[in-house]
Amino acid sequence: MIEMLPDMPAHTVGMKLSGTLHDEDYKTFVPLVDAAIAEAGKTRILVWFHDFHGWDAKALWDDIAFAATHCTTIERIAMVGETRWEKWMGTICKPFTMATVKVFDLEEFEAAKAWIAEA
Repeated sequence: MIEMLPDMPAHTVGMKLSGTLHDEDYKTFVPLVDAAIAEAGKTRILVWFHDFHGWDAKALWDDIAFAATHCTTIERIAMVGETRWEKWMGTICKPFTMATVKVFDLEEFEAAKAWIAEA
């Protein structure tokens, strides 16, 4: 499930990922990212992994397609994880984006928001 996070810094899309992601999740959040890009030219993303279990097959394909089509329009990605493998996702995603990626522990959530908002 993808839950959009309120009160994000300007030009930032924030989301909480939990459980297993499905195709419908991508149909929800991709248009929000596209709207942010249309408004500002580029965007930033804050992702909070909470009890995250991965993707079903269609959602994995959606994720690959999203990375391929948005690799130059996302400036920064802040990834907040609770477990080792969720934090490991930050390392995995770096080769698929031109964005600066930084990983934060859960207790650093506010620091992640501050970093994503920096000029």
